[in-house]
Amino acid sequence: MRMLYERWLLEMWNGDFELAHELVTPDFAGHWPGREVRGPAELVEVLRQGHEPFADVSVTLDVGPVVDGDLVAARWTFAGSYRGGMPGATAAPGTRIAFSGHDLLRAEGGRFAEYWVISDVQTFARLLGMG
Repeated sequence: MRMLYERWLLEMWNGDFELAHELVTPDFAGHWPGREVRGPAELVEVLRQGHEPFADVSVTLDVGPVVDGDLVAARWTFAGSYRGGMPGATAAPGTRIAFSGHDLLRAEGGRFAEYWVISDVQTFARLLGMG
C-alpha cells in the first residue's frame, strides 16, 4: 500500500496524470470539499486543471504514508510558480506558491477506490492575493 500511495503522490500528482488509469478503480470516487470526482478520466481532468495555473510543480511527501488495513493517510506539500489566469488572483505571474494538505484513501483490489482530501486553502488564497 505504501508503494501504491507513493506512486499516487510522487508520480501521478507530479505530472504523470494518465497513471490514474492504473492506480484507481473504474468506479473511483474522489471527495474534494465542494466537488465529487468519479472515475479515472475525471481524476485526470482534475489533475490537469489543478496544475494548469502553475509551472515547475513539485508535490512532496511530508508525513507518512500511514497505513491501517485498506486505508492510507499522508501529509503533502504542493509548490509551483504561478502562471496567472486564476479568477480573483492578484499575484504576479512567477510568484512562488506552496501549501500543504492531507490525503485519506481507501484501497480495493490493489487500487484506490475512494479519496478524501483537505488542503490549506487559506494559505493558497493568501499567496495568490485572493480575498
